Amino acid sequence: MKTPLVTELDHDPELFDPARFEQAVAASGSVALAFRQVMEQADAILNQRFRQLENIKLIIRRRAWVMDQLLKRLWSELSCARCPDIALLAVGGYGRAELHPHSDIDLMILLRRENSDAGYQEDLSTFVTQLWDLGLEVGHSVRTLEQCVNLARDDITIATNLLESRTLCGDPSLAEEMQTLTGPEHIWDPRSFFTAKCTEQIARHNKFSNTEYNLEPDIKSAPGGLRDIQNIGWVAKRHFDIQRLSDLISFGFLTADEYDLLNSGQLFLWEVRYALHLITGRGENRLLFDYQRAVAEMLGYRDSEAVLAVEKFMKRYYRVALSISQLNDMLLQHFDEAILRADEPELITPINRRFQVRNGFIEVTHERVFQHTPSALLEVFLILAQNEQIEGIRASTIRLIRDNRHRVDEHFRNDIRNISLFMELLRSPNKIYTQFYRMKRYGILGNYIPTFGQVIGQMQYDLFHIYTVDAHSLHVLRNLRMFRHPDVRKEFPICHFIVQRIPKIELLYIAGLFHDLGKGRGGDHSELGAVDAYNFCIHHRLSKWDANLVAWLVEHHLLMSITSQKQDVSDPEVIHEFATIVGDQIRLDYLQALTVADICATNPKLWNGWRGALLRQLYTETRRALRRGLENPGNREDWIEETKDRALALLTNRKIDTDQVKAIWEHLGDDYFLRETYGDVARHTEAILRHGDRNEPMVLIGKTDERNYQGAAEVFIYTRDAPNLFAATVAALNQLNLTIADAKIITSATGFSLDTYIILEENGAHIGDDPGRVREIRDHLIQALQDPEAYPDIVHRRTPRALKNFNIPTEVVISNDIEWQHTVLELVALDRPGLLAEVGCIFLEHNVLIHNARIATLGERVEDVFYITDQNGEMIKDPELCEQLKSALKAKLDQTAQQT
Repeated sequence: MKTPLVTELDHDPELFDPARFEQAVAASGSVALAFRQVMEQADAILNQRFRQLENIKLIIRRRAWVMDQLLKRLWSELSCARCPDIALLAVGGYGRAELHPHSDIDLMILLRRENSDAGYQEDLSTFVTQLWDLGLEVGHSVRTLEQCVNLARDDITIATNLLESRTLCGDPSLAEEMQTLTGPEHIWDPRSFFTAKCTEQIARHNKFSNTEYNLEPDIKSAPGGLRDIQNIGWVAKRHFDIQRLSDLISFGFLTADEYDLLNSGQLFLWEVRYALHLITGRGENRLLFDYQRAVAEMLGYRDSEAVLAVEKFMKRYYRVALSISQLNDMLLQHFDEAILRADEPELITPINRRFQVRNGFIEVTHERVFQHTPSALLEVFLILAQNEQIEGIRASTIRLIRDNRHRVDEHFRNDIRNISLFMELLRSPNKIYTQFYRMKRYGILGNYIPTFGQVIGQMQYDLFHIYTVDAHSLHVLRNLRMFRHPDVRKEFPICHFIVQRIPKIELLYIAGLFHDLGKGRGGDHSELGAVDAYNFCIHHRLSKWDANLVAWLVEHHLLMSITSQKQDVSDPEVIHEFATIVGDQIRLDYLQALTVADICATNPKLWNGWRGALLRQLYTETRRALRRGLENPGNREDWIEETKDRALALLTNRKIDTDQVKAIWEHLGDDYFLRETYGDVARHTEAILRHGDRNEPMVLIGKTDERNYQGAAEVFIYTRDAPNLFAATVAALNQLNLTIADAKIITSATGFSLDTYIILEENGAHIGDDPGRVREIRDHLIQALQDPEAYPDIVHRRTPRALKNFNIPTEVVISNDIEWQHTVLELVALDRPGLLAEVGCIFLEHNVLIHNARIATLGERVEDVFYITDQNGEMIKDPELCEQLKSALKAKLDQTAQQT
């Protein structure tokens, strides 16, 4: 009995020779021992063939063939082997004759009726036990015909397993009867089977966020994986009773080119899966970071100057997965039209001479539309954007779009009609992201913007960028569109305001599309992308002013995030320098929206209330600076006086004695009033006055009026200063599994420390939402800081698995800021729990005082900036001390990274 996706195999005596096997049986006195010996030899031969890059289809088929021969021989030893009412069947993947090194051997012992195994139970039990004893990963069941029918009727998974079963031993007619009884005439007719498999696929895809582009994809179950190919085969087998996927060509559901694409994708995924099994020593289907480099190497990928081997390999994977997913979508839509909608009355609504809507889906009016009018390849997406009631594109038209995508060439791109259509699509008010996503999937966008086509599937081997460049670019576009919606006004108030008022929204969309397209070519991707973006704008008849704006945005798309995260946005000098680069309000508005959209599209975990607060502060202060005029920069003295005046007004309204306030402020340095908002100054001052002369540390936890941290919390600590206060504080916070985003350390002339930390939960939970958690943090800090000399031990918690696969040598750069009279230490290192506490300990050991810290965690990488002095509060001018500090940080952090 033939089954789908199974081919006949020639004899392969190197793997299994009956005569040699019988000799081995005679020598060992045991079929089971000979079985083990032959299987181990066959494994070694097949694995060697794989490493020599021989045909993967033959390798997995022959592995199944060897297993067939051995199981048949082992079964022949049983007395039940001659019973006509018992058969041994291969099911599941083994039923398809697909066997990887650690695939399950799925078997079913089929009984004609309930008592067919009477007198043979011990035989059957011995058979299964022998397989386990041989170390085989066996999944088995014993079922009667009636049980098969009942179980298959209730469970689509069992029905699918039986669909691709094949007889190994026993009377083939028994399996044929089972196939008939569980066939579409009795249970799971084609319509219900198709609906169930589609529902199953939707649920499966949802587990992987409905994307082919997961950082650690499951090559079997994720979108674009092996299961998507198998799903096509199952539905086709059930409805058309075909034996192989290639048979769909004769039914008109698959073209020869599409079959070749599907088949080559399956072969590639088989290679990846085989390599995964060899590397892990188990039936692993997840392409984890732990294995990606090794798989790439085993499959022959090598590093080049611009691109790592693992990035080349993963780019191939993502492109294959995308192709499979596209074909899966198209074929299931074909099946939907042929199976579910075949009897529906047709409702056709004309649009123009080229397009019409049939039962809610747009289609061409004839098959030569794209040949006669290539511009229709863009027009179809514009029509979809302008008509929200159209559900999508019919499968037959999707195929025609794919088949004609080669027409989007240089001549097509130079045609003024197509240039106009593309710009009209960019300016469309509805569903731009959806249409650009479709254009990418059907091969149009990558051909229309060749630099976009080059980055499809381009990943970066890190934990910071969790999407490929093409997916990230479209997510940026989606976020820019999202800012228009009223329901995001609370989370993104500035961006919502900006997109309502900027004069040409399409310029923002172009910048979003192009900002990362320079990646993978070597060199500065921002500069490369800026050139591409400028040329695109000029080519699309935009003015030079517009083209220069877009190019500037692409070139500087990282400026705002870097400034907010690595510099002190409370410093008027920082604001003036940033405002000078930006130049005007229009650029600032566009850059703010692009920056926020970019951060949110890079990694959902990257955006938090603290980053949002920093960007809002940078935007607001820069807007003030631009309104004041770049020729009239604000100075620190004016900033300080304004902060004091506004804070004093608040405190006076609260009936707090002005003399007491000024007495406290008299001993605080200028740094404090520069770095804190007037609301924070008033809140801190009032709390210090209430605290009085008590010896225990004062700890305030909560939000401020001026900043909405959205999950982050501010910790303000007022206590007597001590050399190891910073080390004790960060170690205590580390014990509580908290992440520190920012630190400001102020020491008063009276020997008190006023320290402010921005903290976040590692799991992203809102600290302020749990009063019990707030009390726990406060109490723990008070206890730890009452005696900072005995600061808590650093907690070396387990490093997350994914971080262990990256090797980032610690980098330390030390320089002096003459104006601020601080030494600036920039640290780049591999992230892991407790890192900041370790840094604090090293500062303590070298008598270094910390005054400010900017903490930036970018995936697996931390890029922190510390503003430090020696123990006398002066810049560190001693070169020897600087070298000692560098060496100590590198040695300690690199050693800890290796140990964890």
